[in-house]
Amino acid sequence: MKIIRVVIVLSIVYLIFIEILRVYFIMPFPGSQQQESISIAYFLQNNILVLRIIGWILLLGSVAKAFTKLEVRWKAPLGAGIILYGVVLYMFNFRFLADKMFHQPTHVVFSSSIVNKVDQSSLVVGILVNGEAKAYPIEIIGYHHQVRDSVGGVPVMVTYCTVCRTGRIFSPMVNGKLENFRLVGMDHFNAMFEDTSTKSWWRQANGEAIIGPLMGSVLQEFPTQQMSLRSWLNLYPSSKIMQPDSLYLEKYKKLEGFDRGTIESHLEYRDSLSWKDKSWVIGVTVKNQSRAYDWNELLEKRVLNDILGGVSLLIYVQPDSASFHVWNRDSLTFSYDQTSDAIKDDQTNSIWNAKGECVEGDLINSRLERIQAYQEFWHSWRTFHKETTQYSSVNK
Repeated sequence: MKIIRVVIVLSIVYLIFIEILRVYFIMPFPGSQQQESISIAYFLQNNILVLRIIGWILLLGSVAKAFTKLEVRWKAPLGAGIILYGVVLYMFNFRFLADKMFHQPTHVVFSSSIVNKVDQSSLVVGILVNGEAKAYPIEIIGYHHQVRDSVGGVPVMVTYCTVCRTGRIFSPMVNGKLENFRLVGMDHFNAMFEDTSTKSWWRQANGEAIIGPLMGSVLQEFPTQQMSLRSWLNLYPSSKIMQPDSLYLEKYKKLEGFDRGTIESHLEYRDSLSWKDKSWVIGVTVKNQSRAYDWNELLEKRVLNDILGGVSLLIYVQPDSASFHVWNRDSLTFSYDQTSDAIKDDQTNSIWNAKGECVEGDLINSRLERIQAYQEFWHSWRTFHKETTQYSSVNK
């Protein structure tokens, strides 16, 4: 009888343990995101039913043999243990899973700037495809993590991870087929999506399948820009703006302050110091070379001239201290004119706007080539760009 009691206890402990462990490795629990545990997490996720059945057989078999013979003093703890398992089973399958906590919008509604309800100081991720421009407010898509849409007649998967501060827009086409994805959790604090067809897990920061049958595949990424809605509309006045889904207004409120880094969440706040885990950086990759630029230094200087991968870069933060741009400056060097709040090239003293266009001077009508750049937390950029360098004007 003693052996059966031990088996019953161990069965309950085992069943509770596998439920917790399955979620632990893919959600931001203490210590879970610092480990290289994706293989364990994937195994648990895809074999949880088999693991449960093993536990149920051990538990039910032992209970069936011993219940009528168990002393009363053992029946109460047994009942309590089974109830505890039931609570854990419910919480870790219906409350703590990512796709149960964060839902895709029920109504994806867009408005023109005339009837738009989103504050124009809000940060957006903007995209232009086939002449159609759309803006997705970060404090909206940050809750949803994924928004499915089409731009310029092309299907897109708009994604955002608030814990990494990473906004990316991908094509949801996989092997020529329009694929569906669900938010499955996170790895190294970055959101992961699972495709319906193969159950592969895809990393949000770069669109790479990191485990599963499609491991190594990469989703096509669309060029995007992050800036204030006001700046975006200055560039694209006819842009459509995603509006809040009325079903999730309370959820959006929890992200108030995320745009400016004043949110209090320990996972999403901004560290005002430089080069800390939660410091903001601008990340750029050119010809397989990556570099991070300190946001504080950019706010101070507004303009940085650099060379990365043999390409001459101009990094510019607009006077709103929110909108930023990176261009190929060719052979020119640039400075910020505080008097006019404009950027000028040092060679001809011509004036350039936020479109990268020369609007006054000898180079009028010239245009700089835009380079893809992202604002994100330093811990995220260095994790997914392991060979990155850090820009420092001290060494320039």
